Amino acid sequence: MPDCMQDQIWMRRAIELAQQGQYSTKPNPNVGCVIVKDGQMVGEGFHPKAGQPHAEVFAMRQAGELARGATAYVTLEPCAHYGRTPPCAKGLVEAGVAKVIVACPDPNPLVAGKGVQILRDAGIEVEVGICQDEAHQLNLGFLKAMATGMPYVRLKIASSLDGRTAMASGESKWITGSAARQDVQHWRAISGVVITGIDTVLADDCQLNVRHLNGVDDLENIVQPKRLILDRQGRLPLSAKILEDAASVIVMGPFRQELADLGVIQFPVQPLKELLQQLVQQHQIYDVMIEAGATLSTAFLQEKLVDELMSYVAPTLLGNTARSMFNANFSLMAEQLRFKLHDVTQLGDDVRFRLIPSQETL
Repeated sequence: MPDCMQDQIWMRRAIELAQQGQYSTKPNPNVGCVIVKDGQMVGEGFHPKAGQPHAEVFAMRQAGELARGATAYVTLEPCAHYGRTPPCAKGLVEAGVAKVIVACPDPNPLVAGKGVQILRDAGIEVEVGICQDEAHQLNLGFLKAMATGMPYVRLKIASSLDGRTAMASGESKWITGSAARQDVQHWRAISGVVITGIDTVLADDCQLNVRHLNGVDDLENIVQPKRLILDRQGRLPLSAKILEDAASVIVMGPFRQELADLGVIQFPVQPLKELLQQLVQQHQIYDVMIEAGATLSTAFLQEKLVDELMSYVAPTLLGNTARSMFNANFSLMAEQLRFKLHDVTQLGDDVRFRLIPSQETL
């Protein structure tokens, strides 16, 4: 088998390993590592949680002396700085590996090529870019935040065939079926925060937390997302279910001492873009999920702050008095917001569209 094909096989194994940390590593990135010698895997590992050893460390521990002269496959450029753990690039040098193959460069200013340089300065052969697109998907938020200071924003909407998200009364449980709702749990779990509006909280008394994940028996091992409520007029009732875990709640609105007493984090009212920047800079939140009504969802879309639209469509019709999924007033075709299809998945009787905003116009 050609070396390039072997490299892809081992890197895809490293990607599989990295995915094992997808619910627990926040705010750190998901990383996997495989060490191969003479065509055989001699060590592998992934980063399980912030503060714990990185993927390379687990792989090197397993490989032991067999790491000397071996090839290491890493999904993200090895770190070059001292944090809660020593730099992995130096660890690979000390282990005596002969070659390191990296899927994604790390735009983090603390790394940004320094990890690769440490390896090359030590005489280790380095190759970057094997399975890069696949590995990039592991850390969309982290990579975007390190490069731009902005998080990766997913907007989730559940609607009927006629584009309605709730009845005129606000009743919305349930438009989609259990399989679609279970899928949403996954996207919440990989997010650092779920953003909603006060009207959604008042209408549904929602908690927006992760309650069940396929293949995960113990939710104690995952990092629950924070819940951010946009409440410009200070209407959040202290009896709201979302405040049962008040320490994980953020409220953007006028300061309220009663919320502070509960441990709620409070942000001043500010533009949406500045809000997203604050989440990155002050709270290391890199993946944002929006589950809100039409007004807030439309605002994020019109300000071009959405990286991905996840549209769950149920095979039902709710009628023209039901609430629409999008409430902008356009008069020209040139004003429309267009998307490119990323993928389509059937979930029970429902369909999930993952869509990427397009810069193209008709």
